[in-house]
Amino acid sequence: MTDRKQFDVIIIGGSYSGLAAGMALGRALRKVLIIDSGKPCNQQTPHSHNFLTQDGKTPAEIGTLAKQQVQKYNTVEFLDSLAIKGTKIENGFEIQVASGETFYADQLIFATGIRDMLPGINGIAECWGISVLHCPFCHGYEVRNEKTGILGNGAHGYELASLISNWTNALTLFTNGPATLTAEQSGKLEKHHIQIIEKEIERLEHVNGYLRHIIFKDGTKSPVRAIYVRSPFQQQCQIPEFLGCQFTDDGYIKVDPSQATTVNGVFACGDNVTKTHTVAGAVATGTAAGMNVSKLLISEAF
Repeated sequence: MTDRKQFDVIIIGGSYSGLAAGMALGRALRKVLIIDSGKPCNQQTPHSHNFLTQDGKTPAEIGTLAKQQVQKYNTVEFLDSLAIKGTKIENGFEIQVASGETFYADQLIFATGIRDMLPGINGIAECWGISVLHCPFCHGYEVRNEKTGILGNGAHGYELASLISNWTNALTLFTNGPATLTAEQSGKLEKHHIQIIEKEIERLEHVNGYLRHIIFKDGTKSPVRAIYVRSPFQQQCQIPEFLGCQFTDDGYIKVDPSQATTVNGVFACGDNVTKTHTVAGAVATGTAAGMNVSKLLISEAF
């Protein structure tokens, strides 16, 4: 079959983690295909932080520079498409993309990220990554000492409020209905001057994604400049599940320290394997995946 499109490794997902894996593999002289649909989960975020040498740059700037650097390795190819099907075959894997094309590889790396399932409150999606935030280590410094909210309840809301209290003293826990806090939790929040508001939320008032007020269903409102939300998520790609990869109780792809999944020949990296959703973390796990796949291919051929 002369037209068979065969690669050493196919990387599905071409954001930070996938690009980091691609660079490690390109530098190991491996023939690589990176398949990416061009829809990173942080495309709405204005600036990225807590990443040495890139602090304060936009996600697009970092991603563009990263891709340019990976493109210098001529054994790495890119395909702008969506991987829709993966199959284990003899001596490797078969990947089909949305156009119907099929590609083959000895090893796979999934750097496919996750999809956040945001609360159904009007305005949250428009503010997500701008002033509705998930990580204080990524964004807390920029809204330090501002009027800040936590959208949460019970143990989850209490834990998030205690964490965010490091960045501001003007903190309010919005439970969006009756609080389910224990008496001890409520007392601790009160001790630290963290207000608890149980009113149901109607919508978020914002200007171009920057919060101004939380509007309640009773018509009142509360001024805020940022609000933290920990939302449930779904895996962005279902192919790892189809291939038989195991998942953690939290819903992440289960990997070992080498980023190998529970299926031989399949690796995963980035947000799909860890709750620590940072650019630096994605790059670190992607680099590890690329290096360890390279080691595996070398050992198999030696």
